[in-house]
Order: sequence, then C-alpha cells, then structure tokens
Amino acid sequence: MFIKGSNDANFITIRLNSNTPAMQNIKSAEAILKKYNPNYLTEYQFADEEYAFKFKHAKSVAVLIKSFAFIAIFISCMGLFGLSVYMAENRTKEIGIRKVLGATVIRVTFLLAKDFVKLVVIAIVIASPLAWLFMNFFLQQFSYRTDISWWILIAAGAVALLIAIITISSQSIKAAIANPVKSLRTE
Repeated sequence: MFIKGSNDANFITIRLNSNTPAMQNIKSAEAILKKYNPNYLTEYQFADEEYAFKFKHAKSVAVLIKSFAFIAIFISCMGLFGLSVYMAENRTKEIGIRKVLGATVIRVTFLLAKDFVKLVVIAIVIASPLAWLFMNFFLQQFSYRTDISWWILIAAGAVALLIAIITISSQSIKAAIANPVKSLRTE
C-alpha cells in the first residue's frame, strides 16, 4: 500500500505485506518506482528502525538522569542526616528537660522533625511548578506524547517528604530515647 504525503513532501510511505519477506517487498516497490521514474534513486528506511534511532538518544539521556537523580538524592539525604545530627546535638539539653517534664518519645521526635518537614514542603512547593515546566518542555519534543498529570507531582512530593522523614527519624528517635540524666548531668 502506498501512502502519499502532502504536495511538498519528497517521500512516499509504503506499508509492506507481512506475509512476504521484506527484501522481496522492497524489490517489488523499487520495480514499480523505476517503472514510473527511472532516474530516481530510491532510498528506503524502515519506520521501526527510525523510531529506534530517534529514541536511542532519549533512552541514554534517561539513564543519565536516573543516575544523577540517585546521586543527588543520596547526597541530599546525607546532608539532611548530618543536619539532623547537628540539630539533635545542639538541642540535647532541651530534649532532656522536655523528657524530665514528661514529654513522650513521639512528641520529642515530632519536635525535631517539624522544622525539617517545613523546609521540605517549601522546597516541594517551589520545585513542583519548575518540574512541571521542564517536563512539559521535554515532552514537546516527541511526536506522540502524554500530558503530565497533577497527581504525579503530588506523588513525587510525597516520596520526597517520606525520604526526608525516614532520614531524619532515625536520629530524632535516637535523641528522644536517650537518657535525660546524661544530657543534664553537667548542669
């Protein structure tokens, strides 16, 4: 089957019969084209190979993005963990006093994690529109594309918040479980 494009197109799309071998179909198409235009040099390309070539670059970029995203998340978690250790160390006496006055482990953990959660939520609010713009621009480069749903940004924000809470919670719980006598001994 021949499909002719617009008037200014210099190509013809041909759908080959899948029951006959591809080279035989190509030879038949070349014979027909040579019959009507003997001086025309025929070049053929397979659509699946063209799409594979087109998406090869996108796949390699995706692998790089995944690798750098993992490294960035790991470094961010290490920094967040270090910051939570520093905050817990600075607030050791405050935690000890709160525990002596009857604060529970959950309350102390919430107290330490509250500031970090606020910062992560602010970062999500700032990054979500930027991520949507970047992804929308990236998807415009493809002939067939999908739209970005709002729930993807919410899910990504929830995952970021969960990673931050997991990173912070280990140190917060450790500080909340510590014996208040040790932190208040020097006072």
